[in-house]
Amino acid sequence: MVEHRRRHTDEWLAHFARRGHRDPRPLAAGVEGAVYRLGEGLVAKVWSGRPRADLGLLHRVCADIARHPLPFATPEVLDTEVHDGVTVTYERELTGSPFRAAPATTAAERDLSAAETAALLTVLRALATVPGTEAMRALTVQGDDRPLWRGHTRFPDALAALVRRAARRHGDVLAAHVPDLAAAVERVVAALTALPDRPVTAVHGDLVPPNVHVDDTGRPTAVLDFGFFTTAGDPAFEAAVTAAVWDMYGPHAEHHAAALTDLFAGELGHPAETLALYQAVYALTTYDLFTPDGSDGHFHWCAALLRRNRAARA
Repeated sequence: MVEHRRRHTDEWLAHFARRGHRDPRPLAAGVEGAVYRLGEGLVAKVWSGRPRADLGLLHRVCADIARHPLPFATPEVLDTEVHDGVTVTYERELTGSPFRAAPATTAAERDLSAAETAALLTVLRALATVPGTEAMRALTVQGDDRPLWRGHTRFPDALAALVRRAARRHGDVLAAHVPDLAAAVERVVAALTALPDRPVTAVHGDLVPPNVHVDDTGRPTAVLDFGFFTTAGDPAFEAAVTAAVWDMYGPHAEHHAAALTDLFAGELGHPAETLALYQAVYALTTYDLFTPDGSDGHFHWCAALLRRNRAARA
């Protein structure tokens, strides 16, 4: 796996200024790129870690989603350029503020608020109304080397193949932290292939607090940053991953993950065992996306999830 992480630079600020944007400012940065606020309701995203063809697909995916009436905004790409070999997209800046700027840390925050859980249910229910499209099926998830659906007609089978590929990347590193990893991989693959076929819908795949914007009342106003694990898939996969990643590192993280998993099972009708299985899949396929040597927090989070996950254990 090639490690990609783009950071803000003065060179990009100067580039946007030369294009006529009077006061460009850094806004956010992560594994897929760096985002700059340009003013006048515009942002620019400087991409990394994705081939140019895949970015074209991602723009088609955003257009596919935008065709459906949702109770919140989603990204709209207005222009694209290539500068010094790097792809830049110019997009409408989405409104609202991230739901949570930092992990819940106080005893009073052990239980998520009703506004927070209601917002998550709104987002999950809305995305599950958007049918999966060919562009979504053609996307490559972060860290992999081929479109997720290539050679497959069922989402569970596509995931099973992805689990095997991901285990070959740096599985020896993960095995040092997860007892009997090879057996866990086989259990997860077998459980995936046994899942019934379901209609697929749009999957964001990275519904963490910075990617869900809300207004002052807690109502979702925007869902942004599609691409990390965006695909066409089972809505239960979206719910499972969201429950697991909404609070990854706070002192109440395990409690929040368990509570959200139970909530989504009850409110959305997803079998609890399927949610646990998809959470194991997420850990097995993203464990090495930030560093290949197991030295980062995400790796240790994935290993801990696999050690306690009932779908991965004997």
